[in-house]
Amino acid sequence: MEPRSQRNSASFLILLFAAGLLVGGVASFYINFVEVNRLRDDVAVLESQLSSVIGNQNVTNQDITVYQDSAALASIYSNVRESIVLIQGTTSDGGVQGSGFVYRFGNRMVVITNNHVVSGTDSLSVTFSNGHGYAVTVLGTDAYADLAVVSVDGAPVGEFKPVEIVSSSSLRVGDQVIAIGNPYGLVGSATTGIVSAVGRTITEDTAGGFAIANVIQTSAPINPGNSGGPLLNVLGNVVGITTAIVSDSQGLGFAVPSNTIIREISSLISIGTYRGHSFMGVTGSDMTYAVAQEIGSSVTYGWRLASITQGGPSAGKLNVDDIIISLNGTLIRNNDDLASFLEEKTLPLENLAVTVMRDNERLDRTIVLGTRPAPST
Repeated sequence: MEPRSQRNSASFLILLFAAGLLVGGVASFYINFVEVNRLRDDVAVLESQLSSVIGNQNVTNQDITVYQDSAALASIYSNVRESIVLIQGTTSDGGVQGSGFVYRFGNRMVVITNNHVVSGTDSLSVTFSNGHGYAVTVLGTDAYADLAVVSVDGAPVGEFKPVEIVSSSSLRVGDQVIAIGNPYGLVGSATTGIVSAVGRTITEDTAGGFAIANVIQTSAPINPGNSGGPLLNVLGNVVGITTAIVSDSQGLGFAVPSNTIIREISSLISIGTYRGHSFMGVTGSDMTYAVAQEIGSSVTYGWRLASITQGGPSAGKLNVDDIIISLNGTLIRNNDDLASFLEEKTLPLENLAVTVMRDNERLDRTIVLGTRPAPST
């Protein structure tokens, strides 16, 4: 038999080991319990933050929905209706009428409208929304952008309620817009629609065959008499000036962008014209797949040259049948791209890098831009 003291020592060691295990287990459980609770607290905080973010997003969506409803449009109209004027005059063919809007340029109040509204008119006048009418003096015109600025003779300061003009660069297809004007003499009429395209080009008789570039296309109904009225964004700021429609179209109107107004108005007021339209001295037409197949071209896009002005900027640099595919490294798909680039990105006397396809060979040429000749009257 083992001595009793040895048995007691062994028992004590076993108890001590078991106690150690128990204490370790309790300690481990406590540490794990604390860690789990801390993780639960972290999850609760994250859930709260996520809920806050989702809540903020819901508020934003609600703001946008309310912002574009009929009440907002009614408020915009109420704020700007006194800024819109009826423009009337006489011509050799009878009478003409259109629209315009009041703008503050520096300390001066002026009315902005279309060139084709005031061109060739006598006895020109404006009538404010309160019925008060005044004679006007034409300060400046630009047939190439279909813009005109007039001053109102003898009107008191209180007649003028200027609108704000903002950059049209941020406009996107699908943006809601409002057109206000005087179609068929129905003073102060408002229509709504969307921006259906940007960067269009249109041609008017008064522009001497040159394209009016970078034009906004809109589905807002525009009719005769709307010309010269503002195209507004959902903040009630001017982003364009309504200028033309396509005959027999359903919801297809055009507006000169506000960037053109901003760029030209100082010159129109100070010298009566704008001389910043650059000139390549070429004519042409858009490339298509069918044309490419017909002439054996390796490109189906670009602008194919039909004529080059003798002694003009492109003479000796470009040839008839050259296909312009880029300007200063910017892709040119068609006339819309070419005209808009020249209008927005260039000035007379600047160097222009032109890339063309000639007999399916890519060539780079540099021309010095000229200034468009004065429009024929």
